[in-house]
Amino acid sequence: MIDSLSTSALTRRNLLTRSGLGVGWLAAAGMLHAEAADATAAAVPGTLAARPPHFPARAKAVVHIFANGGPSHIDTFDPKPKLQQYAGREIPGALKTERRTGAALPSPFRFSRHGESGLEVSELFPSVARHADRLLVVRSMQADQPNHEPSLLLMNCGDGRLVRPAAGAWVTYGLGTENQNLPGFVTMCPGGYPISGTANWRSAFLPGVFQATYVDTKKKRVEDLIECIHHPLLNAEDQRRQVEFTQALDRAHLASRQHDPQLEARLASMELAWRMQFEAGEAFDVSREPKHVRDRYGDTPHGRQLLIARRLVERGVRYVQVWHGAGQPWDSHSDLEKNHRKLAGEADGPIGAFLDDLVGLGLLDETLVLWGGEFGRTPTVELPNDAGVKSPTGRDHNHHGFTVWMAGGGVKGGEVYGATDEFGFQAVEKPVHVHDLQATMLHLLGLDHKRLTYRHSGRDFRLTDVHGQVVTDWLA
Repeated sequence: MIDSLSTSALTRRNLLTRSGLGVGWLAAAGMLHAEAADATAAAVPGTLAARPPHFPARAKAVVHIFANGGPSHIDTFDPKPKLQQYAGREIPGALKTERRTGAALPSPFRFSRHGESGLEVSELFPSVARHADRLLVVRSMQADQPNHEPSLLLMNCGDGRLVRPAAGAWVTYGLGTENQNLPGFVTMCPGGYPISGTANWRSAFLPGVFQATYVDTKKKRVEDLIECIHHPLLNAEDQRRQVEFTQALDRAHLASRQHDPQLEARLASMELAWRMQFEAGEAFDVSREPKHVRDRYGDTPHGRQLLIARRLVERGVRYVQVWHGAGQPWDSHSDLEKNHRKLAGEADGPIGAFLDDLVGLGLLDETLVLWGGEFGRTPTVELPNDAGVKSPTGRDHNHHGFTVWMAGGGVKGGEVYGATDEFGFQAVEKPVHVHDLQATMLHLLGLDHKRLTYRHSGRDFRLTDVHGQVVTDWLA
């Protein structure tokens, strides 16, 4: 604004002097921004090369078995015998559910104690129960909302509203991976995407090299699991020469673009795809396993993907997410007994075989296994409505208190942490938030969740945002 000079007094010299100062500041700001961007780019690892943790780690890898849709904790790992007393009657006290629910619904499944610890597990999971003394069952988990989309994103990415980097992207950003010929972060989901789709495993504002490689494990043949795994015309030597020539052109182009991060990520993905042709085919090919091993896992999508997960962990892949229930979720608003029995029947045997193998191969101590969904379910029956619930035989969403379990990777075994109330509605003893779970997972990997940050849009972001506490009681 010009206030000290009248329009008539504004000579050409004054105008140039004042404008020149403004242009100078604009140029300086641009130079400072460029220098800051260069410094940030230099500080940010843009490759999957293995990097040291912040402090000695207990775990080297994570396998997250995601029970999509919200399994009922009351029917799996958090028994509530009090519900039987109130069966068909209103539970004392007001349950602050988001939708009106009905009377108490006791679990139709029998619980029994297992192992030296006496851990209580539903009849739905006999194979998992064999490993009771290795499980840390957290019965006091809490999320923010009772809706699938925000709760899925919260569990996977630390934020229920906006697209943020997935936990696997943060882990590979911080640690890289031990096998440069395979992706550092793999997500397996049979038959398509879950709710919120690829937002569950994106790298968002992190370099693209850290996003997950998605594999549709409904398919069986390696050629169908991984596109272009074999070249239809060129042999390996011709392909190698072709790739070397292309890489030389790419490097020259990248240098001319001042090492643009997005271009660098794309080139890294292309080079990874080339390297994968020689190792991924072997890693994803479960037919190479002995028949008795394949039989233990079962020839089902969940069985095959957990066998693949074991093979990936053996080969140094850092973060593997295995989805179960994407096509038919654990979201049992009605027919809970039938649906949970079916889904648990698909999941239990393969999970048991997976844990058996990790123990037998000596990998469980350095592999953190996490099982759970985005929330739990209510202890009361969901009433018939116009949203697909036809009969009062299921449970509604419940984020106030639910269960996840972990095994290996430096967590205690044969223990229960926290508790919901006597009906299983709300966490009342040692409540923990999803951000606490994420902070503890990073801690087990040797990462300080407050130091694992990325500068974006003028602020430092992290998986746990401004929240989260490491739950030291979980550590072995």
